[in-house]
Amino acid sequence: MLVELHIKDFGLMEDVHLVFDRGLTVFTGETGAGKTMLVDALGLLLGGRASNDLIRHGKDKASVEGIFSNLPTNIINFLQEEGYPLEDDMLFLYREINITGRNICRVQGRMVPLSLYRTFCEGLVDIHGQMEHQSLLSAKTHRDLLDSFGGDGHLQLLNRVKAAYQNYRNILARERELLRLEKDRERREEILRYQIEEIERIAPQPGEESYLEKEKKFLQNAERIIKLVTEAYEDLYDASEGIANMSALDLVGAAQRNMEELSTLDPEIENLAKELETIYFSLEDFIIKLRKYKDNLDFQPGRLDEIEVRLVELSKLKKYAYDIDAVLIKKQEMERELEEITHLMDELENIKREKKEALTVYNNLAEELSLNRGIQAERLEKGLAAELEDLGLKNARVEIIFTPVTEPSPEGAEQIEFYFTANVGEPPKPLIKVASGGEMSRLMLAFKSLLSKVDTVDTFIFDEVDSGVGGRTIIKVAEKLEKIAANRQVLCITHAAPVAAYANQHYGITKVVSGDRTLTKVLKLDDKERVQELARMLGGEKVAFNMAEELWRQAKK
Repeated sequence: MLVELHIKDFGLMEDVHLVFDRGLTVFTGETGAGKTMLVDALGLLLGGRASNDLIRHGKDKASVEGIFSNLPTNIINFLQEEGYPLEDDMLFLYREINITGRNICRVQGRMVPLSLYRTFCEGLVDIHGQMEHQSLLSAKTHRDLLDSFGGDGHLQLLNRVKAAYQNYRNILARERELLRLEKDRERREEILRYQIEEIERIAPQPGEESYLEKEKKFLQNAERIIKLVTEAYEDLYDASEGIANMSALDLVGAAQRNMEELSTLDPEIENLAKELETIYFSLEDFIIKLRKYKDNLDFQPGRLDEIEVRLVELSKLKKYAYDIDAVLIKKQEMERELEEITHLMDELENIKREKKEALTVYNNLAEELSLNRGIQAERLEKGLAAELEDLGLKNARVEIIFTPVTEPSPEGAEQIEFYFTANVGEPPKPLIKVASGGEMSRLMLAFKSLLSKVDTVDTFIFDEVDSGVGGRTIIKVAEKLEKIAANRQVLCITHAAPVAAYANQHYGITKVVSGDRTLTKVLKLDDKERVQELARMLGGEKVAFNMAEELWRQAKK
């Protein structure tokens, strides 16, 4: 139950603080005074969409705060589980929007994300907005109304049907993909086997191509390499020409011996002699290495041709990847794909079996849902007939028609449509074609009345539920709202004096000018003020005042 509501800087509402009780509470006022703004504020509090256009001009934020008590057990338990226990058996909700578009949501004084905030608000209030009865023009609404009338157990069954349907759809999607692969399987398998066999026949090795390219370059310069290394070796060690047929090593050796003798004659030259000695031994080591390199040179006849042929073979594989290492990786991918294709038939058989099982599960649940809907439909038809009779439609009858669907659906195995007749001897016809606006309003109110008997929602809000209803029928509407409010909290915005007369609490909504600003005020009316407001609603003349007093007395009976 909504205990208190505090609205600040929301539209024309500068600072509105309201205290509520159980029973029927009505809000009345001139057109444009701000009655619907009150419903908008409640919608914002309960997690509705926010817009900074709702902020009062000149202010940087707007806020709505609500206090709830006597909560259903399921909501209390959920709050406890999430770590937001009630404080003195009260739930405190706060919603703020600022000029930058930022939302601030608080539960029990603690800031929470909007998504979690909306979860906490579920099941607190049932808001029936203006012209909501027009939703009865949609067959989807008919199905939703029937399912909600079935209660929590029925809705849980519906959710199981939806889950079974989604599982079935997922399996169908996988089967379609496998069938697509199967269609190309033989051709793809043939291609993969050919490609893998070609790679295996050529048998490339990691790094082979770059190694062969280096060897090829070496062999292409073989004659020049032999000539240069031979000349270098002879110049350094085995000279047959030059100074007295001496090699570079011989010349350095001779110079080293001269320096060694010189150092005995002049000690200052000793270091230079040692340097030359080091040069001699380094040159000797170098010559040994050069001779080893020269001796290891092996130019096999035809080796260059072999390399050329091998490189051509390797280049054929580059149609699969940019280099040989990448080709080897590609081969592994091909082998994996070939294995998957090989097992495709097994998987396809498995998926067909899964599809059959999933469809069986869905059909069983959908059948259970259909049976349950049939039971609920019978209850709803009887209940609506009684409620509509209370609302002045004595001969009205609603018949709920089930039309089987040919394909599985997340909503079950049938389409549901309400048929309606208000006259004796006339067969029911589709509601969307035959019901008037006033009949639509009363039908929706009748359903809300039935729902209040099975739902855990404690607070109902009606925004002009009496739309399209007049004359003696409006008294029936007022009495029906009073009955709903006997064990629920009902907040109702109305233009109808009879509805206002039946209320336990009555708030008047007015628009006033204070200074250079316009404000919407919401004030609780005492008995005298209520009669005056009823007179205004009836026309404002002297006769209207007399009618208001009579209406007031009648309602108080």
